Amino acid sequence: MKKVFDIQSIDTVAKELLANAKHKTILFYGEMGAGKTTLISALVKALGGLEGTSSPTFSIVNEYEVTNDKVYHFDFYRIEDVTEVLDIGIEDYFYSGHWNFIEWPEKIKGILPLEADISYIKINKDGSRTLELDVFEKN
Repeated sequence: MKKVFDIQSIDTVAKELLANAKHKTILFYGEMGAGKTTLISALVKALGGLEGTSSPTFSIVNEYEVTNDKVYHFDFYRIEDVTEVLDIGIEDYFYSGHWNFIEWPEKIKGILPLEADISYIKINKDGSRTLELDVFEKN
């Protein structure tokens, strides 16, 4: 899946991303300011979340109730050592059966879940964004 979008069409893109996702774990790659958190907010909304979302930059993980499920939103930007992530019991989150949306997954590449969808968000010259979705499965 490849989509060019802007803030006006982000809700539609979020629904398409969810429809095309093969796994309940989605890794979000993109430079600072690419719109990862904004897209995750739209995903939570599309899943039926009623509360506002925010970046868990300092808390590492935020939990959101959505229709008949939960979303765990991770931001690993400030992680300096993978033991910080292991200390929060990351495996319990990853293998909970709930949604996991992970910003800055490159910071924890050695302990990523065995199966995930990968999204790449790129800022275009006109200010729009390009989203590409791929599937990751370790053998």
